[in-house]
Amino acid sequence: MANIRNKDINKLEEWNAKELRKLKITVNNRISSLEAGGKPKELPETHPLKNHDIDMCKELLDTIFKSEKNLKNS
Repeated sequence: MANIRNKDINKLEEWNAKELRKLKITVNNRISSLEAGGKPKELPETHPLKNHDIDMCKELLDTIFKSEKNLKNS
């Protein structure tokens, strides 16, 4: 299983396909959790989405899609 903890989300070009897929799933789950209202789960310090709000997660999701596309084209 891909490990995304302690990875830099600002350098997605260094991530492999499995890591990007896991991050995409994680971001989608986080967006769902934040949209549901209430208090979302507190993430550990090592989690790449720590301190990300819903808008930041949506922007990251767009970046992930672009990175996946670039990975497939290379």
